[in-house]
Amino acid sequence: MDSHIYGVSKLFFSSLVIFLFFSSTTSVKQNPSPKSGQINSNSVLVALLDSHYTELAELVEKALLLQTLEEAVGKHNITIFAPRNEALERELDPEFKRFLLEPGNRKSLQTLLMFHIIPKRIGSREWPEEKSGSVKHQTLWNDRLHLTTKGGSGKKTVDSAEVVRLDDVTRPDGVIHGIKQLLIPRSVQEDFNRRRNLRSISAVLPEGAPEVDPRTHRLKKPAAPVPVGAPPVLPIYDAMAPGPSLAPAPAPGPGGPHHHFDGMSQVKDFIHTLLHYGGYNEMADILVNLTSLATEMGRLVSEGYVLTVLAPNDEAMAKLTTDQLSEPGAPEQIIYYHIIPEYQTEESMYNAVRRFGKVKYDTLRLPHTVVAQEADGSVKFGHGEGSAYLFDPDIYTDGRISVQGIDGVLFPEEETEKKPTAAVKVATKPRRGKLLEVACRMLGAFGQDSHFRSCH
Repeated sequence: MDSHIYGVSKLFFSSLVIFLFFSSTTSVKQNPSPKSGQINSNSVLVALLDSHYTELAELVEKALLLQTLEEAVGKHNITIFAPRNEALERELDPEFKRFLLEPGNRKSLQTLLMFHIIPKRIGSREWPEEKSGSVKHQTLWNDRLHLTTKGGSGKKTVDSAEVVRLDDVTRPDGVIHGIKQLLIPRSVQEDFNRRRNLRSISAVLPEGAPEVDPRTHRLKKPAAPVPVGAPPVLPIYDAMAPGPSLAPAPAPGPGGPHHHFDGMSQVKDFIHTLLHYGGYNEMADILVNLTSLATEMGRLVSEGYVLTVLAPNDEAMAKLTTDQLSEPGAPEQIIYYHIIPEYQTEESMYNAVRRFGKVKYDTLRLPHTVVAQEADGSVKFGHGEGSAYLFDPDIYTDGRISVQGIDGVLFPEEETEKKPTAAVKVATKPRRGKLLEVACRMLGAFGQDSHFRSCH
């Protein structure tokens, strides 16, 4: 009896164990563990973040789309169309990129990125053939992309973008194709246009009163756009007002109101270089203290002009007399003759005189020019006793201002005045009377004047 009871108990226990085993297996099959919590290291999403599509990966992180893409990868395979880095970094409109990166436009950025993702695996084998024409596929943002294969060339396109790297990255849960340019959905484009129009309306600046040109006393016309780095439209002499000192007018050029060149800092830098170099303190003193040429040179450089300064050393400046410096405007005129409105270095000037013999350079002291020629393996400026040699080459060169040290002060060659011829004393003949002149004329008519000595 006990065995029967124990046998029944054993049979019941074994059947209970078998039932529990099958029920647990069926429950595991019906309720699989969710994948969204963990992403495999071999996932296409991890491959995107570690790929060479760094610009796209950075936008995905800024758009806070990682969680959404993890859920999409956990549900099904995906196809990502990744633009090249150059398309996002250089070829994209900077204003449009700024619009996407603004915190208030994150929704537009998310729309743009999910427009590049199809919740389906479309590899090179699944790509529609030429005979199939254009095939539509729905994106993660419920928009549609058209996949086509062009006839003849066999190029594959996604909407207007050409596929340049087919099956660039393949993983078990997805594939990445490299495309040539960014795909922009119409909704994002319309949002950008709407924001841009509103910004342009709110940013209208009031126009000021018309400006008068001080040279012509007429209304100024808007200057033509000048590319950055281009030489000024007007010559340097038109930017100088008449007078003993420079007074540059607002000449159009790459500098001026746009501040492409900081002439004041450049002039200050080259004067400091003169002082630290040593031996050119007098030249720096004239530029800064005795005249206002340093400030005025800075204005010229800010307007886009270039200058070469032939700087006499202290020994040469000490030879100047008081009379040469005491006349009004004399220091300015001396410095004007040492400033060439070109950018020249020691190498360029030496090559020029080696090739052409004598070279004339225009100066800011119109209409005088300074003559350069080769002498003793160096460059010699001026004529005769008033000449100077290139003593310290390339003291300062920054592409806008060049300073060359010389060992003498240059003066323009004065025109040799014509010397008056010496007056020769001529003995005056005794004046004849009126009556004798009449008589000589009458005798001359008859050919008898030769007989009279007084008529000769």
